[in-house]
Amino acid sequence: MKDHLSRSVLLRAHHQFLLESEISCQPAPVRPYVYPGITTYFSGNCGLEDAELAQRFLDSQNLSAYNTRLFKTEKGGKMSYEVRLASAVTSDCAVDGEGETRCGSFSFEDKEFTVKRGDYAQIMERVSHYLDKAQAHAASENQKKMLEGYRRSFTFGSIDAHKEGSRFWIKDKGPIVESYIGFIESYRDPFGSRGEFEGFVAVVNKAMSERFAELVSSAEVLLPELPWPRDFEKDTFLKPDFTSLDVLTFAGSGVPAGINIPNYDDVRQSEGFKNVSLGNVLAVAYATQKEKLTFLQEDDKDAYIKWMGPSFEMQVGLHELLGHGSGKLFVQDDQGKFNFDQNTLINPVTGEKVTSWYRGNETWDSRFSTIASSYEECRAECVGLYLCLNALALSIFGHEGQDAEDVVHINWLSMVRAGLLGLEFYTPESSSWRQAPHAGQLRDPAGAAGGRGRAWCAVRRWRRAPTGGPDARIALDPTKIRTVGQERHPEVPLHTAGESIERPIVTEIAVDNNRPAEGQPDKKPYSYYHVKDGDNPASSYQ
Repeated sequence: MKDHLSRSVLLRAHHQFLLESEISCQPAPVRPYVYPGITTYFSGNCGLEDAELAQRFLDSQNLSAYNTRLFKTEKGGKMSYEVRLASAVTSDCAVDGEGETRCGSFSFEDKEFTVKRGDYAQIMERVSHYLDKAQAHAASENQKKMLEGYRRSFTFGSIDAHKEGSRFWIKDKGPIVESYIGFIESYRDPFGSRGEFEGFVAVVNKAMSERFAELVSSAEVLLPELPWPRDFEKDTFLKPDFTSLDVLTFAGSGVPAGINIPNYDDVRQSEGFKNVSLGNVLAVAYATQKEKLTFLQEDDKDAYIKWMGPSFEMQVGLHELLGHGSGKLFVQDDQGKFNFDQNTLINPVTGEKVTSWYRGNETWDSRFSTIASSYEECRAECVGLYLCLNALALSIFGHEGQDAEDVVHINWLSMVRAGLLGLEFYTPESSSWRQAPHAGQLRDPAGAAGGRGRAWCAVRRWRRAPTGGPDARIALDPTKIRTVGQERHPEVPLHTAGESIERPIVTEIAVDNNRPAEGQPDKKPYSYYHVKDGDNPASSYQ
């Protein structure tokens, strides 16, 4: 009962944050960001070079960007920057209950930086107030410490305090009512480092959670099936809590189908994480009508409607647990100690020794910034596609025989379709993907459907009847998924090794450029397009 009450008070904190954002605060102007879009994380005169400079400064101070905004001004012909931390406390000096403050003025690369607190102070004060009240209803001492970590984070503007609260959250195994709150996902920051404030409260779906628990138990059997060496995995797999939840509220710009959190690399690597599948989100998102399905052949639509739900449920499980949950970050800490043998570790792509790794407090987001989120989602999706072919994984979700083959077929088909749908987020003028975390990465799993001369998956130009307008149809041969498709998939880059990535992977898909008759496909041979980062993929998917 206490667990439910603490979540109830936390739910009030979520709603208070949204209400205060909409009603009590002055509306913030939409601020242009030179590269590649618009945002309120930066002042209007900031560009990519300013974001890169600020990231280097934050790294030098061992400060996370998650709860910050950046404002640039000119003083006496010299550029200066103000980093604002979201916090209830507005004083830049240490206050009661706080050991030290990270605020102050700094000179960095011939620029002046000031770190200040109190961004969104009124809102953060109210959230902290309700988190403090929630502690009286915590079901355990662990939950109380979790809530206290969150409260300290939002009060003092400390990401370290939120990390501490997240550590206790990981240890809170199997609660009936689940919740999380904070500056979490960096999808909406054009630079990919600053988090969007969000939170959710949900109740556990016990029946579906049993399947995910079995998947967790089988993880150490499934991980060796992935196409990279054992040295590229964590020394010990930290079995997470994996539950299926029905969302009561999700305060944020969008509601995901699954979550793998916390996002702090140092916590995930050494202490673990939690996986969450949002079951009632899946049920709503993939209930569709046949006549509204785009890009599919008529013969595939009935199977798609029947198997999309089960296939996506399995994909989410594999994506979250063994996609985001797999892989080892190769790190050299501040004392110069490595967590791997740099003299013997071989990059399986090049056949040479690994030549780069993360240093000190570098993270995946800070190192790869603009492509970090999309590239990590690409990796997780590809792991899901690869392991959905595994008989054990299929049986865990209750699929055997022809049903299993149908699930595999629709899972791969839906990924190709998602790649086409994702093109709506592409901006040809700037050769970039707009703020859609799962749009930019979808071209890579979809592109992997190309067969290098063996056209088993094609996007065919079509004439839509009765109007004769242009259309497209996906033609995928399910009998070749386990041959051509599986052979192609190990080429997905192994970015978890910390290798320097110069650009995203090359993608390839077969596209028919011949104009068919109205309402009919053209049966002529396919042509192949190789879509690289920086090219305009829209020209390849006409």
